[in-house]
Amino acid sequence: MNDQINDFLHFLIVEKGLAENTIKSYKRDLISYAAFLKQEEQIVHPNDVLRTHIMHFLGNLKTNGKSSRTIARHIASIRSYHQFLLREKVTENDPTVHIETPQKELKLPKVLNTQEVEALLVAPDLSTIYGIRDKAMLELMYATGMRVSELINLNLGDIHLSMGFVRCIGKGNKERIIPIGSHSIQSIENYLQMSRPKLANRKKKSESLFLNHHGNRLSRQGFWKILKQLTDKAGIKKELTPHTLRHSFATHLLDNGADLRAVQEMLGHADISTTQIYTHVTKTRLKDVYSKFHPRA
Repeated sequence: MNDQINDFLHFLIVEKGLAENTIKSYKRDLISYAAFLKQEEQIVHPNDVLRTHIMHFLGNLKTNGKSSRTIARHIASIRSYHQFLLREKVTENDPTVHIETPQKELKLPKVLNTQEVEALLVAPDLSTIYGIRDKAMLELMYATGMRVSELINLNLGDIHLSMGFVRCIGKGNKERIIPIGSHSIQSIENYLQMSRPKLANRKKKSESLFLNHHGNRLSRQGFWKILKQLTDKAGIKKELTPHTLRHSFATHLLDNGADLRAVQEMLGHADISTTQIYTHVTKTRLKDVYSKFHPRA
């Protein structure tokens, strides 16, 4: 079944133009699915798969403690895979037709309050070239709500400081233009003048905006490590990931009256229902404030 999975993944890359992380997610789901069918059901060709076999696999996921969100993602991967095989006439039927997707649990994103954001943004040591760089990265992430993969893939030509915007390539290779504020602009200017020239490798020039100590493009792992160190330094006790800054960006915009459609566009969400999760966050925060301060709450 691995040959068919590879054909499907190739289709997603070439025809659909999906992001690398999305492709990896499909691949991971389908490999575990194929392994289960081979080991537990003795099935090696997708044309032999029945609805009951898929239900056994999903039941196994549930038995192993997988969340309804994870199971729903597996169903989406398996359904897309079998629909592809049917279109390509590799199989004669689609065994996923009558399989229902479980309702996803509403998991509200974790966000920082404005005081915690401020503590994080002043944590970098501006007396060092690395601290100047880290300050610029954090300011830009909070100013734009970019994903960490989008941030580290920025090139020098993507930043337009005089006009106050950044060009970002998001999921599905889609371009979007995001405005940036004065704090972020100042931090990036400081980085470009005082830090990046010293980080750059003179023998091997790079167009990457943010560089590591070797003068190469900063990696996701590198950013994670930096964020963890600065989180500890800022005294933030919450579990903090790069996506937390993205969540905080969206939530704080909506808290202050931003239009949901505008936030959707800045985040690069294809569907506004994805952005609407942040309205639940703001409502939850309002309830917390009410419960804490109203005398008859």
